[in-house]
Amino acid sequence: DCAVTDSHGRLRYEVPASKRLPQGMYQIRMIVKCDRTYVDFYMCVLPPNTEAVVFSIDGSFAANISFSGNDPKVRAGSVDVVRHWQELGYLIIYITARPDMQHYKVTNWLAQHNFPLGMVFFSDGLSRDPIKQKTDTLKNIVVNNSISLQAAYGSSKDIQMYASLGVPSNRIFIIGRPKSKFQNQAVVCFLFISFIISFFFIYFKLIFYTIISSFKTATRLI
Repeated sequence: DCAVTDSHGRLRYEVPASKRLPQGMYQIRMIVKCDRTYVDFYMCVLPPNTEAVVFSIDGSFAANISFSGNDPKVRAGSVDVVRHWQELGYLIIYITARPDMQHYKVTNWLAQHNFPLGMVFFSDGLSRDPIKQKTDTLKNIVVNNSISLQAAYGSSKDIQMYASLGVPSNRIFIIGRPKSKFQNQAVVCFLFISFIISFFFIYFKLIFYTIISSFKTATRLI
């Protein structure tokens, strides 16, 4: 199929019903017809109520906030935390307030440091209020795709975003000290500590899941 980009070089394409794919993650390649250049990305086909864990890239994974350097240092333990949730069968969502023009730099950084494969979402261009745009993006992802967020990681700026999506305060893990009014709305921790907390939380959750599995409708990617 052929499609035409808009005036900003962006493309929107709806897969025809005759070409719909079964559940899974697929690598897609789009090719420019005139010069044969291409771009690769992944597409997820998810069942309703898929359980996911979301990670805000900004201020949590990188020990320094800026991605302008050649290789920002990775915060200790962060890769292990993401891998822990992935091995339990949860969909991994990475989200950032950065504009989509930084897609190549950020996704390459994630791959270079062996972060598990997941869905990566950027803001649609530049915004005067990147936090609001980031919140709207995540809400759109969760609501339109019936995703159930089981835990969320980020900085203190992300607390309100996660709370607005119904993530319980004891499953919001943040780096850095929040303002006093947000202190009881998240778990403040370093990532390696949050890994231990997450492990025990999910261990008991799995026991509970086994007991009530006949009544549960959420889905994991196991």
